Amino acid sequence: MKKIVLISSMILFLVSCAEMSSVLEDYNKTNGQIPLTNSEVISGLREALTVGTNNSTALTSKLDGFYKNPEIFIPFPPEVIKVKEKVEALGMKKQVDEFVMTMNRAAETASKEAAPIFIGAIKEMTIADGFTILRGADNAATNYLKEKTSAQLKIKFNPVVKNAINQVEVTKYWNPVISTYNKIPFIEKQNPNLEDYITSKAMDGLFLMIEKEEKKIRKDPMARVSDLLKKVFG
Repeated sequence: MKKIVLISSMILFLVSCAEMSSVLEDYNKTNGQIPLTNSEVISGLREALTVGTNNSTALTSKLDGFYKNPEIFIPFPPEVIKVKEKVEALGMKKQVDEFVMTMNRAAETASKEAAPIFIGAIKEMTIADGFTILRGADNAATNYLKEKTSAQLKIKFNPVVKNAINQVEVTKYWNPVISTYNKIPFIEKQNPNLEDYITSKAMDGLFLMIEKEEKKIRKDPMARVSDLLKKVFG
């Protein structure tokens, strides 16, 4: 009987040691922190995107935030590049340049109101597996946001861009360019949708800047401005 009790005690001791070893292993894997839950990871990803959005819109909404940033500069609409070429040949390069500048000014102006729209989409974003995104590419969260919310964002952001277009008088500079082109004999008249073009390019620019901020948070400890970001990305 004593042998049975002794053997049982030894088994319990060994099991306890194994459990303790497992706990210590988990502890070491998380650098001494309590292991993350999926909920914490999702909250951390949302916060990273929110911080990225705030930082990005602060940059893009400044004067020349789009216009003098070659990464997000909005060029003359490529689908009607022949319009640019024809009217510049007629001596309207100055008007073309002014039009391009006002498109970028519209994107900069719209960026001032972009943050609440983007952050609203981030908060509503449902992530099935936060760990998959956390362990994914350096831009995985931004790509997820882009994939899941682009259509809704465009609908909400378009009126903001339309208002910005009116505010900086894009059409004032566009109308002389396009009307001159459309008066050229034997050419197909053009009338591109500037609102859609500027909205799309402004969103592309904002997503690119958010992506850069996400990469910074993942790689640079100084960019992790909260305890949650430090815990999730540390």
